[in-house]
Amino acid sequence: MTANPRTFSSEQLLERITQSLENDKADDLVSIDLRGKTAMADYMVICSGRSTRQVASLAEKLVERLKADFGVIARSEGKDMGDWVLIDAGDVIVHIFRPEVREFYQLEKMWMPGSAPAQTQA
Repeated sequence: MTANPRTFSSEQLLERITQSLENDKADDLVSIDLRGKTAMADYMVICSGRSTRQVASLAEKLVERLKADFGVIARSEGKDMGDWVLIDAGDVIVHIFRPEVREFYQLEKMWMPGSAPAQTQA
């Protein structure tokens, strides 16, 4: 799949991201629709890798595929540690966790439908 960076939708980007992660055997893949909840992205994808090596590999392959398929230069953080990698692909934010780290932060509970984003008090 090759697309011009200006001609793909956030849904197509989400589909490619989930496809890549599924193909590389990510565990417990969840996608969350953020439209109407925040302006930072349209979707969030959360998944787990079984080890620090798999977490880093999932992230590396995903970043490479997004560049090859869409021309998207996705920024990532945390790959060297391998506990939690954050990938900013523009309209889709991806979190890849080791299971213990994912359980600790519980991002799904914060962003799933019916949940309100965290509020800061003034």
